[in-house]
Amino acid sequence: MLGALWRKLKEGLSKTRDLFAGIAGLFTGRGRVDENFLQELERRLLSADLGAGPTIELVAQLRRDFRDREAGDDLKAHVRAKLREMLGDDDRSLRMAQSGPTVVLVAGVNGSGKTTSIAKLASLLTRQGKRVVVAACDTFRAAAVEQLAIWAGRIGCDIVRAQPGTDPASVAHDACEKAKARGADVVIVDTAGRLHTQTHLMKELEKIQRVLGKQIPGAPHEALMVLDATNGQNAISQAEQFGKVIGATGIILTKLDGTAKGGAVFSIKARTGLAVKFAGVGEGIEDLEPFDPESFVAALFD
Repeated sequence: MLGALWRKLKEGLSKTRDLFAGIAGLFTGRGRVDENFLQELERRLLSADLGAGPTIELVAQLRRDFRDREAGDDLKAHVRAKLREMLGDDDRSLRMAQSGPTVVLVAGVNGSGKTTSIAKLASLLTRQGKRVVVAACDTFRAAAVEQLAIWAGRIGCDIVRAQPGTDPASVAHDACEKAKARGADVVIVDTAGRLHTQTHLMKELEKIQRVLGKQIPGAPHEALMVLDATNGQNAISQAEQFGKVIGATGIILTKLDGTAKGGAVFSIKARTGLAVKFAGVGEGIEDLEPFDPESFVAALFD
């Protein structure tokens, strides 16, 4: 049975779904898979921001296996299955520590929806019965700290914060100490919204990771990249750069409900090897869903 992600995508993914409806419209059984058909399919896949790599792979396979066959339901089912296959069968659950608090490090550029995603993740975990501590380590952006504090109050989770300009690694240290003292289940660590060109900020991020590892064995257990789906292919370079520094284990894809570039999910996986673990599909605190490839592809085609 398809879950909440499918329902929310059906409601909110209208722009990307419109493009995929155009793709599905090619499979009407009124034509054959010739070169004109393949070129049009390629154009429509690229328009949905599927990316050059996945598009070339899919069209080449159809050219090899379906050339001169009817462009009907069999082909549609094959394309749908191939897209699902491209998303992989990764374990998309959070990696939990065997003992003690689980530490989730979250990184991403300003404007990607990182701070809001942290609040949504904290809310999701709290609703699952977990005790959460949020570390507001973006100490050079007072507005981000204030925003997290407001969300934490609404959610009912603990927050560790400091004065603007405080060493972010010291906030991460204090959050781990508080989590251990209070028997918390999860620590979510916010970080400054940095660009991959800012080397000194990347070194700061590495320092936070070292501090986390010293405080809690194996930390961070998850290192999640927040990417803005409306950036489409441009988000991938961010994922590649950040992934090298933080050892990214997965992606939170935000604003998926407001873009025609939802096909970028496929090229993100192809280029980075990282699975999308959570998807933002609305502005509400509960609008963060565990990403389910089956529901996602179904929402695009159904």
